[in-house]
Amino acid sequence: MFGFRVLGPGKVFGLTLVLVLIIALVLSRNSNYVMHILVNAEVSLKTADFEQYQTEHFMIKYLPQDEKYIAYIADSAEEAYEILTKKFQREPQKLTTVVVYPDTISLAKSFGWDKDEKAMGVYWAGTIRIISPRAWLQDHELDRFAREGPMVHEFAHLMVDELTRGNYNRWWTEGVAQYLEKNITGFQFDNPFFDGREFKYYEILKLDKHFDALDQPIAYWQSLALVEYIVDQYGEEKLFAILSYLEKGYGITQAFELSLDIEYQLFEQQFYSELDKQGERCINWKTS
Repeated sequence: MFGFRVLGPGKVFGLTLVLVLIIALVLSRNSNYVMHILVNAEVSLKTADFEQYQTEHFMIKYLPQDEKYIAYIADSAEEAYEILTKKFQREPQKLTTVVVYPDTISLAKSFGWDKDEKAMGVYWAGTIRIISPRAWLQDHELDRFAREGPMVHEFAHLMVDELTRGNYNRWWTEGVAQYLEKNITGFQFDNPFFDGREFKYYEILKLDKHFDALDQPIAYWQSLALVEYIVDQYGEEKLFAILSYLEKGYGITQAFELSLDIEYQLFEQQFYSELDKQGERCINWKTS
């Protein structure tokens, strides 16, 4: 709290209130930047005893038992950087920190998550966290890391965040990251309906508000389906047009309308119709 002893109590309170409001306004306009600073400080503190390996564009932090895997991680990270910065026509303003955790439990613990969370990689506020290749690959399988590892996916998240300054919806960044990962590496999550489960999808508004509370395989699948629908109907360049409008501060609805030249509600209806067709094909596939 700010206060100046030379002023009377009423004036101190009034000035303090004004300063608090100014600070709140500054933080609200720069919340993404502030979050990056706070998260970076937290990561630096929690990984102070980690080893460090610097490449041209990354600072990789790791524990001694994972030293022999760092070259694979570094090569994969730099390859992702080269491809994705060309795609986005933008480069991050500073080195990107990559923290390598020995297993999924330690990665989950770094976020305070339940130990049963099995994430292979996570992007959060300018920092990429991944599990060591040692946790899921044998030594003779390490060449799989570039294709099946998380670097392209997580760096794509970073680029979306960097470009839009945090102005994006969760399903949007997941869809874009999956789309780019699929096109660059060939990796794609399994279709959630190929195991015989009932076909369904969510309204986009539900993805907006409750993404993490939804059935995750379906939410991720639908996010990718939406991005691929845009590419198929309007062209890949429209993805980056939408990102450009998000960078300017527009909401996702306005960004879609301005980029695709269509009312958002009509776009939703057409997208749902496409999903219904996919559902019919899925049913036919099961019964054939």
